[in-house]
Amino acid sequence: MTQRRVVITGMGTVNPVGNTVKEFWDGLLTGKSGLGMIDRFDTSAYTSRIGGQVKWSGVAPEHVHPRESRKMDRFCQYAVQASCDAVDDSGIDFAAEDVSRCGVLVGSGIGGLETLEAQTLRAHAKGPMKISPFTVPRLMVNAASGHLGIRYGLMGPNFSVVTACASAAHAIGEAMHVIQRDDADVMITGGSEATICMVGLASFCSLRGLSTRNDDPTVASRPWDKDRDGFVLAEGAGCMIIEELEHAKARGATIYGELVGYGASCDANHITAPHPNGDGAALAMRACVASAGMNFSDIGYINAHGTSTPLGDIAETNAIKKVFGDWATDGLTVSSTKSLTGHMLGASGGVELIACVKAMQDNVLPATYNHGEPSEGCDLDYIPNQPREVKVDAMLSNSFGFGGHNGCLILKRFED
Repeated sequence: MTQRRVVITGMGTVNPVGNTVKEFWDGLLTGKSGLGMIDRFDTSAYTSRIGGQVKWSGVAPEHVHPRESRKMDRFCQYAVQASCDAVDDSGIDFAAEDVSRCGVLVGSGIGGLETLEAQTLRAHAKGPMKISPFTVPRLMVNAASGHLGIRYGLMGPNFSVVTACASAAHAIGEAMHVIQRDDADVMITGGSEATICMVGLASFCSLRGLSTRNDDPTVASRPWDKDRDGFVLAEGAGCMIIEELEHAKARGATIYGELVGYGASCDANHITAPHPNGDGAALAMRACVASAGMNFSDIGYINAHGTSTPLGDIAETNAIKKVFGDWATDGLTVSSTKSLTGHMLGASGGVELIACVKAMQDNVLPATYNHGEPSEGCDLDYIPNQPREVKVDAMLSNSFGFGGHNGCLILKRFED
């Protein structure tokens, strides 16, 4: 039986660099940093006071009525905005579709953390019976998928993935599998995160995972650089419409690219630290390439997890060299768009796959900014500080999360 082919037909994003796909891509090409001082609350007592905040005025009223939007946590609002933009971009009319064949799978690493924080403070200040009746519907990770199903009346598969920073990648990969096994023809998928709140920032500060370069936030995220000192906490959403190929062609959709590979694995090593040799990440990359039916040398570019942490960057580099062998240094290019966006946790894989789509469309690979002197052992072609005009027909996107969760996706240039 021939496997059903899955293509991308619509995209939407809300992130620190831009609130549309065009703004985001233009920012990556011009080196526009989305990082700055956090001003949402008083950060004076925190060791890290910088982050990648979304700058926006809320969900567009044409997407969701403001009254309904107020019932959503910020992570859900981001997901709805990005997904509705993706629907508009795709040109799909769900009223004309068999809604039992259309579904939603949007992931998040943490979900409604801001809601949990706010309602806990309210309970302490005013008593437990004064918290909002919308607390649970706002904080649950599946709220984003649920709201989108309701918004468009979609009755097909509808669920969520929670694998920390790999959530969006796993969500997209699992949505691809839903279509491949003929459980749906169309899926809204991606990831969203909104953890820039008091408890979110404090938690990562306590873990000592964040950069403390508070005097110069725009250069604080510096993957593979010898002076990196941790990641920069960020927020946002990256969502897309994926479809079975013949369905997309029948409605005359614009096809941005084809999803051909998906790999998942576990480090089985430590709840927060990556395997130092990158064994789990390597397993996911190998599985991803195998599922695509490709050779390792077919992959021309990797949008890396590349968070700017001392342990993570070298582990990912080790994994890439282990998987790709000589090709890792003889022809493969690698970069981290987190140098501009910061680390959006469970949203990262969705936003970064959009960057891959645009890179393939325009034949320009995004750079790793703030890359001065490479750290010891970080010796790949990281496309330092300047985008590179290169035509690449197959790209790999890596996402790795706490818990040892690894997710990889392969995007291929579409050929009928």
